[in-house]
Amino acid sequence: MIYLDNAATTFPKPEAVYQAMDEENRHAAVNAGRGSYKAAKVAAELISDTKKRLAKLFNCDGLADIVFVPSVTHAINQVINGLDITTNTIIYLSPYEHNAVARTVENVRNNAGCTVMFLPIKEDTLEINVEETEYLFHKNPPNIVIMNVISNVTGYRLPVETVFKRAKQFGAITIADVAQASGLIDIDMNEFFADILCFAGHKTLYGPFGIGGFAISKQVELYPVFTGGTGSNSLNLSMPERGAERYEAASPNIVAIAGLNASLKILDQREHERKIRELTRYLIDKLEEIPSVILMGIIDADRCYGIVSFVVEGYDSNEVGSILDDEYDIAVRTGYHCAPFIHKYLDDVKYGGTVRIGVGMFNTESDIDKIADALQSL
Repeated sequence: MIYLDNAATTFPKPEAVYQAMDEENRHAAVNAGRGSYKAAKVAAELISDTKKRLAKLFNCDGLADIVFVPSVTHAINQVINGLDITTNTIIYLSPYEHNAVARTVENVRNNAGCTVMFLPIKEDTLEINVEETEYLFHKNPPNIVIMNVISNVTGYRLPVETVFKRAKQFGAITIADVAQASGLIDIDMNEFFADILCFAGHKTLYGPFGIGGFAISKQVELYPVFTGGTGSNSLNLSMPERGAERYEAASPNIVAIAGLNASLKILDQREHERKIRELTRYLIDKLEEIPSVILMGIIDADRCYGIVSFVVEGYDSNEVGSILDDEYDIAVRTGYHCAPFIHKYLDDVKYGGTVRIGVGMFNTESDIDKIADALQSL
């Protein structure tokens, strides 16, 4: 199989990830922080080391707490539902948001009666319109601004730093979804002007399913919406007052954490970015040679990372995906990619959404040549 669905989850993982998880599962899969015996202490040290590596990756060591939860969707739910949102709250989203954000915000809007507004985009280029955003912020000051850093539909790198900097002038809480960006591009929590970063272990960090989380500034506090045992102060019915433990009820997935730890030890962000940008540029060039292929979104390898969406004239996108799978053993993603807003601007509903290619660090130009040849034959 030629796997080109890395935007959904990167596959395969580095061999070190498989080995670490197998070793942990067979010999050390105990409950961290729930016992005074040696193996439990070693598990706790593994968690601590993994968090330190993430804090270094996000340049937030000492400034933020790293919280582990089962997935980035869990993280986003805990973050948004943990904020003090009322009928007077104004939340801004980008039109590129994933349903992990979109549905969670919609649920909060229905319950709290808050106002949800969208960052404007330039309809001819589909870029975030920074100048118009600034005008909107002055007219309707933001309380919360949520943006993904790299679109899971088009690969577009959103101007998070610029928008968040302006939002901070109004005292807004700023939340970045870095699911498609962590480990791929340089992420600096300070330079992003971000209060919270929500990350996925199984995407561009090349870890396994079952581990995600968020980095939260020590200056920000959430209500604990998910409660339970933390292995500490067990006679107290309240969750811990501060630190990551406040948000980490239940037993940690130590096997998944071991896999993420192994990936972080070998991940070279600069080399990763270099290769993905190189493959993205090659992919765009090859697709542009095919007359029936219509590229969607911002078609610029300097501003898109690893993800390219397109449609094929005369075909439903799901049909294209089935042909690629059945006849060529090529795996791509088709449809709307859990992103409800951006497709209005892409105008792809008549195609049933887009065909999405997501390249990873184990893909080659030969993989791209093969899908280009397959599409050429349609």
